[in-house]
Amino acid sequence: MKNTAKNTIRRSIALPNDLVEELRTIAPPELRDNFNRLVTFILVDFTRRQKKYQFETAMAEMANDPAIREICSVLSEEFTRAENDGL
Repeated sequence: MKNTAKNTIRRSIALPNDLVEELRTIAPPELRDNFNRLVTFILVDFTRRQKKYQFETAMAEMANDPAIREICSVLSEEFTRAENDGL
């Protein structure tokens, strides 16, 4: 049996009862009765969405950077020439 105690951090938090009841109402059935699993699921999803947002923000910033746009333009021209050389 794998010992997960080393990989677990316990935290005590206070949540409004209304929020907990609402979470249980909208949670997938398999998570409604296991609050630890529900909170873990929510935090994993939040982390995934934040990473995606940060990546998209960084890409948008790069797309608006004049220096990067110039490099992309040069690379595009080079690839276009290579595509058209008959290989």
